[in-house]
Amino acid sequence: MPSFMPLLPGDPERLGGLDLLGRLGEGGQGVVYLARTPMEAYVAVKWLRPDQSGDEESVERFLREAQVAQRVASFCTADVLSTGVQHGRPYIMSEYVEGPSLDRVVRQEGPRTGPALDRLAIGTATALAAIHEGQVVHRDFKPGNVIMAGDGPRVIDFGIARTLDPVQMTSSTQIGTPAYMSPEQIRGTAIGPAADMFSWAATIVFASCGRAPFGHDGTHTVMQRVLHEQPDLGTLDGPLREVAAQCLAKDPARRPTAKTVMMRLLRRSGPEAEPVEEGGGPTPVTPPAAAPPSVPQRPARALRRKTVVVGAAVVTALLLTVAGVAAAGLMTPTGGAAQPTAPSASAPSKATTPAPRPTATPVDTDLPGGAELFERPADPIRLMSYSVNNEKTDEDVYYARKLRRGTFGKHAGILDSLVSPDGRYHAVRQTDYTSDGYDSVLITNGEAGVSFRVKTVRDPLESTITAWSGDSSKILLNVTRPNKNAQGEKGRATTGFAIVEVDRADLARSKVNVVEVNDATLGNDEFGWDARGEGVIYFHEKIKGLRFYDASGRPTRDVPGVGALEAGAELQFSPSGRTFVTDCHDGEADGDHCLWDTATGKQARTFSSDCDKVLGWFGEDHLFCWEQDNGANDEIQVVTLDGKLVRRLLDVPKDLDLSPRYAVNPSS
Repeated sequence: MPSFMPLLPGDPERLGGLDLLGRLGEGGQGVVYLARTPMEAYVAVKWLRPDQSGDEESVERFLREAQVAQRVASFCTADVLSTGVQHGRPYIMSEYVEGPSLDRVVRQEGPRTGPALDRLAIGTATALAAIHEGQVVHRDFKPGNVIMAGDGPRVIDFGIARTLDPVQMTSSTQIGTPAYMSPEQIRGTAIGPAADMFSWAATIVFASCGRAPFGHDGTHTVMQRVLHEQPDLGTLDGPLREVAAQCLAKDPARRPTAKTVMMRLLRRSGPEAEPVEEGGGPTPVTPPAAAPPSVPQRPARALRRKTVVVGAAVVTALLLTVAGVAAAGLMTPTGGAAQPTAPSASAPSKATTPAPRPTATPVDTDLPGGAELFERPADPIRLMSYSVNNEKTDEDVYYARKLRRGTFGKHAGILDSLVSPDGRYHAVRQTDYTSDGYDSVLITNGEAGVSFRVKTVRDPLESTITAWSGDSSKILLNVTRPNKNAQGEKGRATTGFAIVEVDRADLARSKVNVVEVNDATLGNDEFGWDARGEGVIYFHEKIKGLRFYDASGRPTRDVPGVGALEAGAELQFSPSGRTFVTDCHDGEADGDHCLWDTATGKQARTFSSDCDKVLGWFGEDHLFCWEQDNGANDEIQVVTLDGKLVRRLLDVPKDLDLSPRYAVNPSS
């Protein structure tokens, strides 16, 4: 049981939807409380002081802590789980990391020596390397912000941290703790990762002897020593003393990077650190093959989904505005034209299906990345986001719609993310596991400005976000594990699915049900919602068709011989749910695309077109698809049910590896 102090008069009994157990501490920005989730996990909740809630700069600095921490690898710091507002004051809910600060350990137990000091130096240098890899500069690294957790040191308090976007930051004010501030911070000049390395070395000196290298006797005196005098390196010796001395150089260009420091300390010897660009830019150094014992190392995770997935928008981790502390970049519903009357799937008309009526001229929009969008306000579907793959790194950069009809913003550093059909929630899956080894989904209520992270499956399993249910109450995840094919090539095999039930009244009470499907013949396709969004479907190679399951993973029916689902299952069912579309199976002579009656499983219609890949339904009597033989560009086109291409939706240069994500317009 964590130790804590009792609540004081004026403290809330609940915060962020959780009952508070007591106080963990109090600082310049606010009070930190201890709470426990329904899953019996302890969390820390930091609440901004009431006297600062009306100050825009204080609120912005407070919220920046959550934004910046979410860019940092989870083993470095405490995971941010949720943010929100209560009584007009923002709060940040994060993982509770049990352990005293380095400052407290040294003052109560004495300096660190020998292997304990080496482990501390390597662990904190590794954390800073990961922090800098996330394009973040901490700016207040000091003994009080290093927690001596049971699994290694954690760096906390990103309240004054900044992101490098994309050049080094400058500051006209001195922000930090004087005894551990770099000369450039004191002068208010350019600040980069090298400033953190100066602070790291000062912290290691303190850990070794109980005093900072430039003393603590008065702010002005300490600052003058930092600017003009040589440091007192205390009891440091050997490679650690050499590295610390270089990190305390007055010129930031002469300080080694965190990666260089980490490697030199692991080797226990090595050449002089190579000069780096001013601000501690990266050097051409390959990181060590294994992390130090105190730092859990994660396997590389897939950075993109190889199939085109049709769904809602991709968004980043939480971006909060100061005014109202509402999440930015969220979608809101828009109006749309009524759908045409759905034809009977069991007796389809052979007549030519009319093209969508040109109720408005399509708006021609140039998208970031080089594609061209054509859409009308009354369209039954809408492009919500897209990803562009970087061939050199094989990583995806996401572009998400800021408003349902608004511009697209660029986002990186996430694996997948979907906005609910009602535009109220978004779910984000980030690139790292939690510190205790779970994949997770961060769910944000954009209206309330509240988010909560739901743990899903344990490493090495992964849980890919597949689709929201139509009523925005559930999220379907596809669960996979690493495997090798017959040729020994590494891949991932589907093992089942998970359903997150979103508590609309209190996100902290959202639950996840992980279902392992007991079927050794599953391949690597994805589960998808059935037509009603209650059970799931899977294209099963064994039956060459669809297998329907209930929410517990029990098979309920098979529809054999229907051909593969081309692009997942999100929009494979028509809006009425009466019909679904697949590629025609091998040997089908009279068409490329097959329509099937959902209730009976019987074929309703086949047709051929110039489409290379059907993506889903554009209303009840049209489909939309990739058409990839049109000169210099590929296109997404609307196609009638007799195969005529009638309208362009998206124009993509052939050299652009773009994956679109569409959603049904909820008002159409």
